[in-house]
Amino acid sequence: MKIALIDSGIGLLAATAAVRRLRPDADLVLSFDPEGMPWGPRTPEGITERAMAVAEAAAARRPDALIIGCNTATVNSLAALRARLEPGIPVIGTVPAIKPAAAGGGPVAIWATPATTGSAYQRGLIEDFAGGVPVTEVPCWGLAEAVEHADQAAVDAAVTAAAELTPDDVTTVVLGCTHYELLAERIRAAVQRPGAAPLALYGSAGAVAAQALRRIGAQPAPGAPATGTVTVLLNGREGELPEAALSYAEARLLRTASPAASQ
Repeated sequence: MKIALIDSGIGLLAATAAVRRLRPDADLVLSFDPEGMPWGPRTPEGITERAMAVAEAAAARRPDALIIGCNTATVNSLAALRARLEPGIPVIGTVPAIKPAAAGGGPVAIWATPATTGSAYQRGLIEDFAGGVPVTEVPCWGLAEAVEHADQAAVDAAVTAAAELTPDDVTTVVLGCTHYELLAERIRAAVQRPGAAPLALYGSAGAVAAQALRRIGAQPAPGAPATGTVTVLLNGREGELPEAALSYAEARLLRTASPAASQ
């Protein structure tokens, strides 16, 4: 079994680690776009062009499924990638976990990039899945960029600023950018109020990994031998994980895998 994941940068690590935990025997292809990152400021057409290039590089390795490990790329490029790659390669997008988060009744805060906060896309998800639940959209200025570069001072500043915009009565936080899932416990600590019930955090990685397995008719097997390989593609060329990635447990988990697969 081989699963490919694409993103401009290391936001795909959350879903990658989730796949690894569900299927330690799965071969992984991680296709990055260091020459074009970040994708967020680009036009929808520009995002789709960049996403298509890294997806096609991954598809050349003949994966059984491909995960878009980025909310922005999913919004802008999912339809185009499916049109290009399916039915041969199922394509799984990443959507903020607003529906399960709202099921608890809230109040809910959605931490997302400034471009996503207030967007028609996110407002549509809130309208569809969080009707009647108090929702606050929290723009996280500079947080994804700080995570990408493992700039701890910038991460602390961005998390603190976002926490200050989060209402005190919030019981649930949706991590609306895949980069943020790499900081889940730091975000929890920043938002948790003394004496309040434990904060609930909702990311997308686990659901995305499970959906990828369902699309190819595979079952979770977390006890399988850890024989899965990891191939890293940097604009289509084999390489290594960015050094900054190794600041996160999700990337270090991959180092326990066998050496990169050959072509």
